[in-house]
Amino acid sequence: MKVVHCVEYGPPEQLVVADVPSPACGPGQVRIAVAAAGVNFPDTLIIQGLYQFKPPPPFAPGGEVAGRVVEVGASVTSVSVGDRVVGFTTWGGFSEEVVCHAAAVAPIPDDMDDITAGGFTLTYATSHHALKQRGRLKPGETLLVLGAAGGVGVTAVELGKLMGATVIAGASTDAKLEVARKQGADHLINYETEDLKARVKELTNGRGADVVYDPVGGDYTDTAIRCTAWEGRMLVVGFASGAIPRLRANLLLLKGCQAVGVFWGDFVRRDPAAHRANMIELMGWHAAGKLRPYVSEVMPLERASEALRRIMDRQAVGKIVLTTGR
Repeated sequence: MKVVHCVEYGPPEQLVVADVPSPACGPGQVRIAVAAAGVNFPDTLIIQGLYQFKPPPPFAPGGEVAGRVVEVGASVTSVSVGDRVVGFTTWGGFSEEVVCHAAAVAPIPDDMDDITAGGFTLTYATSHHALKQRGRLKPGETLLVLGAAGGVGVTAVELGKLMGATVIAGASTDAKLEVARKQGADHLINYETEDLKARVKELTNGRGADVVYDPVGGDYTDTAIRCTAWEGRMLVVGFASGAIPRLRANLLLLKGCQAVGVFWGDFVRRDPAAHRANMIELMGWHAAGKLRPYVSEVMPLERASEALRRIMDRQAVGKIVLTTGR
């Protein structure tokens, strides 16, 4: 089978496409013939040895897949051979076949195609967990989303609106903001050409945002904290800018606000029941036509390096999905 291998930690251009044997399926595991794999920011970190998990090379990046079950291990009763499923893998997904634990597999609804399914889980589930469990977003509150046209940002805009918030979308170009507008944003801020703090204050009558969703990091985080309302919640989702900020404790004190970490992958491990409930809710919203996943580009597996480079350079809008032809 074909696999995109990270043979040593480094940039995407060092990845190689190789032919390797199919992976063995052990007890409690499921082997999936991958049809589509989502491309996400953590994939750019794991190939550089910068992620929380550091698999030894060679390994394939790719944390989420959609496909069909071709083998089940001993004691697996939740899925059967032939079932269409999504799988959360952390790494290994950029391949024609992958093995993952049965607990990390869920059925794909009949009305969801493989490309949508391949890019659905990580971004929607991250934003849902962030806004629901970590941010405790309430109807009528104001949500500020930075990086609002990126993979997770665009889902935060959509989910925030669905959960009853007034959504302010921030992004670095007008073209990206147009994507956020189409996904439901009420207000748009180009934070490359506008004063982010001043505009948020203007749009909220001086109060600030109740919840700030920040997957960007860097210098934007300091400004974003200044945009929070009294007793607001600042969600630390990621660092797409490449810089990990130092949070100013005095700003948290003066705002009476919270800086809240969002680590969806560990949430899945620590509270699988809550994760399953979240996924049921997300799939239900999709089936009801309340979610419109934005997949901007579909590329063959062999172009994984290009897809990762686009994310690293912050050129990607919405979700990029790789396909295997399976």
